[in-house]
Amino acid sequence: MSPVAKSPDKPEKEDVEGAPAEAAGGQAAGGQPQQQQQQQQRFQVQIDDAKALASYANFCRVTGTPEELIIDFGLNPQPVGIPTQPIVITQRIITNFFTAKRMLHALTLTVQRHEATFGVLEVDVQKRVRAGFMPPAPPMPQPPGR
Repeated sequence: MSPVAKSPDKPEKEDVEGAPAEAAGGQAAGGQPQQQQQQQQRFQVQIDDAKALASYANFCRVTGTPEELIIDFGLNPQPVGIPTQPIVITQRIITNFFTAKRMLHALTLTVQRHEATFGVLEVDVQKRVRAGFMPPAPPMPQPPGR
């Protein structure tokens, strides 16, 4: 897994959801209920990914503690069946549950957009392999007169 070199001339900008528009309280300014006023503000954060290392993973393990989430990524050389070799973990992300929930939301939206464009993703490898090698049989023609 080799890093992908990226050297942007200027940092990227990415839209991020911010804090609610108002501070906590029962009524927001103007007498409107706080619930209506708590729409997330959108703002841009500059991202400099020039030093980011990119690697491929087809394996993910999630563990954690009550305070932190630990996400391990690696390459499973035998993605079908039970692996006979150890899976080497190459990347580990340790984050808090607030960031994990925001990441879950972002990933959910991204996968939904992908499936809307390209079709539903089958996560069961066995079903994908069978479907790839054994196309469904065409319907049997009915004899005339039935």
